[in-house]
Amino acid sequence: MIVVAKIGTSSLTDERGEVVAAPLLKLCAEIAAARVAGHEVVLVSSGAIAAGLPVLGLHRRPTDIRTLQAVAAIGQPRLMERFCAILGTHGLVAGQVLLTPYDFIHRTQYLHARQTLRKLLDLGAVPIVNENDTVADDEIRYGDNDRLAALVAHLVGADLLLLLTDTSGVMTADPRIDEAATLIEEIAEVDAALESVAGASGSERGSGGMASKLQAAKIAAWSGVRAVIAAAAVPDVITRAAAGEPVGTVVRPRAKRLASRKLWIAFAQGSHGRLVVDDGARRALVESGRSLLPAGVRAVEGSFDADDAVEVIGPDGRPFAKGLVRYSSVALSELAGSRTTDLPEGVPHEVIHRDDLVVLP
Repeated sequence: MIVVAKIGTSSLTDERGEVVAAPLLKLCAEIAAARVAGHEVVLVSSGAIAAGLPVLGLHRRPTDIRTLQAVAAIGQPRLMERFCAILGTHGLVAGQVLLTPYDFIHRTQYLHARQTLRKLLDLGAVPIVNENDTVADDEIRYGDNDRLAALVAHLVGADLLLLLTDTSGVMTADPRIDEAATLIEEIAEVDAALESVAGASGSERGSGGMASKLQAAKIAAWSGVRAVIAAAAVPDVITRAAAGEPVGTVVRPRAKRLASRKLWIAFAQGSHGRLVVDDGARRALVESGRSLLPAGVRAVEGSFDADDAVEVIGPDGRPFAKGLVRYSSVALSELAGSRTTDLPEGVPHEVIHRDDLVVLP
């Protein structure tokens, strides 16, 4: 079994941002135990920025991007040094893989990342993945490693995505506010109602939170990967989750796995704009699996180029699909509503081809 385990900043560091020895020792020992049990493990680890704060005498996570990048550059090697040393005591070799949004936006880079991770596993190494915070502006400002871990799970064809946190799993309400909140042991489908009860980041040292973990679990489910959200402090959490024992919250994979290319379009690509379509076009896309034609487009929102990803919005204002557009926003604004027979010679007949379109639930 291939396991992608993600651990958050708050599970590795104290309130000052110092990397704590005990959780690192526990995590590495459990990775080693999982390897002995026959599993391959990819670790996605946060904590680079938090690990760099005390070295510079900083007591709070900075808000400006340049300082964040500098702190990450200092913290990342310190974090890796600790991981390498501890895993080495178990006879394991760690390999660092730093990824940026570019590696998921561009198909060629996406495939290169997959090949690198697969080769590391083939060589018996433990890949340790993190966002390349020193250059990834958007990832530091808006991103989190939960989503990255879900995309990595798809990259390597994982059987399990394990999201380790400082809470016991997904709760019926925010336990910091509602003392009656109880653990949800199994989730069949991550929907809007469930996402609404998820809180924001529970620690100022981290960028994620339960909402981002549910989003990551949704990506995993669409990949056909079982996801488990559990406390990092649970004994033998990796091997127990891999064995299917009840630890934390299990998010079941969807029965129908989304094809690799369409999963890449749906979740690895950021949206650059929105297309508002009429009800006839919505039915053609959802019920008949057809391509989106210029005649069905009623409005163009945002600025984008050909081959960018855009959301498709129905008459009710809700997004129901996402795809790679064949027109720029400027060109499409001029041709929206046009019948195919009225299009200028040489322009694409499809705004979004059905092979480049994902209908979302």
